[in-house]
Amino acid sequence: MSSSVSVPASVPPVRVLLVEDDELMRRSFAVALERYGYAVTAVADGLAGLEAFRDGPQGADFDLLILDVMLPGLDGIGLCRRVRESSLVPVLMMSARGDGLDVVAGLEAGADDYVVKPVDTYVLVARIRSLLRRATYAPAEGAGTAPADGTAPPEGARLVFGDLVIDTGGLEVSLGGAPVALTPTELKLLLEFAAHPGIVLERHTLLRNVWDYGWDGDSRVVDLCVQRLRRKLGRDRIETVRGFGYKFRR
Repeated sequence: MSSSVSVPASVPPVRVLLVEDDELMRRSFAVALERYGYAVTAVADGLAGLEAFRDGPQGADFDLLILDVMLPGLDGIGLCRRVRESSLVPVLMMSARGDGLDVVAGLEAGADDYVVKPVDTYVLVARIRSLLRRATYAPAEGAGTAPADGTAPPEGARLVFGDLVIDTGGLEVSLGGAPVALTPTELKLLLEFAAHPGIVLERHTLLRNVWDYGWDGDSRVVDLCVQRLRRKLGRDRIETVRGFGYKFRR
């Protein structure tokens, strides 16, 4: 399998900020991603990462952030929280531990996904591509929640669930008339729920449809993203169906 791809000159490269304190890993990841056509800025600690992120207006110079959890100065969890204060840029966390503590903390801080080191390049690139698809998500024609008669709404439907309004064309969400800022992953998860109101969605279904996992993934990413949605939209909006998954209330 080739480790490089051909990128048309007219297409600007995807800009990645990589924050990794291990010099060997930092160089290895940067070189590997550059071979896939990504433009990588690599720094060694959290404070340098925050400075690099802030060099652009609200991090606009980067399309994706890859943050190691264990960083000197400002760790990856703290860096993710600082980023989320001003930006919804996709964030992928890297953890060297498999005990779940880093995973939960990173996802609670606002990360979209995570990988456990050591990680193969093709796995890392697959996660990056999945995150970027969510960040540039556009609903297909006819996308949206199904009305009571089972027919699909027209493209760009305005879905109303009480005081929650979802504009599937403009990809905007408001609650009680106030806009709600959602990360790309949170938005795609909400659209998935809104497309199936009153229907129980299993975690593995959500992993496949939202996170693009073609394999069994960690359901904690679903659970933590649901928790973040509940904090933003209200705890009663998404119901837990124990042993099965989640159900979006009409």
